[in-house]
Amino acid sequence: MAANRSADKRLDVRLDKAFPVVVASELFGEALGVARNISTGGMFIEMPDPLPIGSCVTVHFRMPDCDGDISARAEVKHHYCFNYAVGADPASSRGVGVRFVEFVEDGTAERFANGFTRPRVLH
Repeated sequence: MAANRSADKRLDVRLDKAFPVVVASELFGEALGVARNISTGGMFIEMPDPLPIGSCVTVHFRMPDCDGDISARAEVKHHYCFNYAVGADPASSRGVGVRFVEFVEDGTAERFANGFTRPRVLH
């Protein structure tokens, strides 16, 4: 594990989950995406039409068991395209790597306190 960690050169541990997010930009509107490979510093967002590098976005994480969401301001730092095979058929996935700038409240302090801090089951 230590050899893989040093070869990877990543500073933060990654959460290997996939969940839907909404990516909002003043210039480009809103787009649905799938968050993957999340860390404290940023994440990969799979999306069919990646936003330009340098774009400032707000990523909205929907919480499945409460009325609120968590929002983070981020900057698009990288574009990615992965080519792979599904059986014998070629497939691909595109997306962006974003760096978190700050986390923002959804405007409801009570919702934040009650909804985001209670224990939940993570799969």
